[in-house]
Amino acid sequence: MKAEDLSLIKRYSIVEYLERKGINPVRRTPAYALYRSPLRAETHPSFKVDTEKNLWIDYAEGRGGSIIDLYMRLENCTFSETIHRLGQTAPDNTAYSSRNDFAPNNSQPAMAANEARKLISISNTLPPHLQEYLTKVRCIDLEKAMPFLKCISYEVRGQCYQAIGFANPSGGYELRDNSSFKGTIAPKDITPIFTDKQTEHTTDKTQPVYLFEGFMDFLSFLSMKEKIINHCLVMNSVSNMARTVRYLNDRHLTYIRAFLDNDEAGRRTVQEFVRAGLKVEDMSVHYKGFKDLNEFHVSRMRKQEQQKVQERIRMSVTEQNQNRKSKQVKHKMR
Repeated sequence: MKAEDLSLIKRYSIVEYLERKGINPVRRTPAYALYRSPLRAETHPSFKVDTEKNLWIDYAEGRGGSIIDLYMRLENCTFSETIHRLGQTAPDNTAYSSRNDFAPNNSQPAMAANEARKLISISNTLPPHLQEYLTKVRCIDLEKAMPFLKCISYEVRGQCYQAIGFANPSGGYELRDNSSFKGTIAPKDITPIFTDKQTEHTTDKTQPVYLFEGFMDFLSFLSMKEKIINHCLVMNSVSNMARTVRYLNDRHLTYIRAFLDNDEAGRRTVQEFVRAGLKVEDMSVHYKGFKDLNEFHVSRMRKQEQQKVQERIRMSVTEQNQNRKSKQVKHKMR
C-alpha cells in the first residue's frame, strides 16, 4: 500500500466512527472529545480523542494511536482487514464515498482504499442533468447558485464521472451528483463566503456570521433571499467544528446564526459553539420538523407551486362559468 493511501484512511474521523457505533463523548471541546473507554467498562472517562490531529489515547492503558489501531481493537480485525473495510466505509470527510450504490447514469463502484478519486477537469458549466437536479429536486435558484459551483470531472478505476463541485480555499471540493452520491476531493476544509462589498478584513464584527452545515443549505438560503449582506461560512461537515471555531476566533467574530441539521449532531455542535464562548442563534427552530434547511426550502417551494396550480384551476373554472353565463344570456335574448 502507498503511503498516501494510508494517509487518506487515517483522515477518517475517530469521533464520527465512534458516533456511528453509538458511542458518544462525555465531554466535547473544539480540540478534543473525552469518553468512557470503549475498550472496557469504566466509570470515569479516560479515553481522549484529539480532534485536530485525529488521534486517540487511553490514559488508563497508556496506549493510543490512529483510527486504524482503534478499529483493529474494536472490530477484532487484522491490519489488512481494517484497511479494506475503512477504505470502503469511510464517510465523506475523506476522499472516499459514503454510498455503495449509484444511479445508472453516473454509476460509480464502491471504492477500495487505494482508489482515491483522480481529478480530471473543472468546468464553470454544469451539464443539463445536474442543472435539473438542482432546480427540480433541490429547488435551487440556478442563477444565484452558479457563481459558487463547478462541474468536477474525475476518474475512478478508469471510469469517468461528473459531479457538482463546491470549492474550499484549500483547493478541495465537496461533491454531489444527481442521485445520492456525496464525496470529497481532498483536502477537506471550511468555505468562507463574502458579499461583493466584503473582504475578510472589512467584515462587520458586530453582525452575525451565517453558518451552514453543508453547501446545499447555503444555496437554499441564497435562493430564499433577495440579497445576502452578511458574511457566510459553510462548514462542509460538523467534523470541521474545531476548524470553524479557530477561523472565527482568529478574526474576532463572536456572533453566529447557525443553520445546522435538525439532528443530534447538529444540536451537539450548537452547544459546542456555545461552550467555545460564541454567541449563537440556533436557526433550526425556524425549520423544526424538517431534516435541514434545504428540506424546509423544498417543502415551501412545493406548496407555492401547488397554490399556483390551484389558483390557475380556480381562475379557469371562474372563466368557464362566466362564459357559460354569457352564452345563457345571449340565448335568452334571442
